[in-house]
Amino acid sequence: MKDDAKKPDLVVFNEETQKYDAALKPYGTSASSPVIKPTNTATWTADGVRRVNKILKGKFDEVKKEYELLMEKFQYNDMLYNAKFGFEPIIGETYHLYVNKKDELFLSIIEPTEWNLEHKGSFRLNSDKMWEKVENSITQED
Repeated sequence: MKDDAKKPDLVVFNEETQKYDAALKPYGTSASSPVIKPTNTATWTADGVRRVNKILKGKFDEVKKEYELLMEKFQYNDMLYNAKFGFEPIIGETYHLYVNKKDELFLSIIEPTEWNLEHKGSFRLNSDKMWEKVENSITQED
C-alpha cells in the first residue's frame, strides 16, 4: 500500500527519486538560507547600449560620408555628360568645364588660365568612363 501522506513544505523531498535532496538544490530551501537577490543588470545594459550606439553611430557616419561622396561623383558625372562638347574625350586626359554666355555648360581642353570664362572645375575621364574631379595644380608665374 502506497503512503499518500504528503511531506510538510519545509521538508525537501523529491517524489520521483524518493530521496531528500535539499543540499542538491541550486537555491536555498530553508528560512535560514541566504536571500536570493536578482542581479542588477541596469548598469550593464546601459553600458552595452552606450557602446553599441557609439559603434553604430561611427558606422553610420562612415556610410553617410561615403554616400555624400558618391552623390557628389554622380552630380559631377551627370553635369559633365549633359555638358556640350564637340570631341570625344580621351581616357586619362584632363578637361575643363566652363559656362558660356548662354549659361550652358561646355567641356574644353583649354586651361582656365588661358580663358576668361567662368570655370566650374577640371575633370579627368577614367577607364570606367567616370569623370573624376581634378584639383587645379596650375601655378601662375609672376
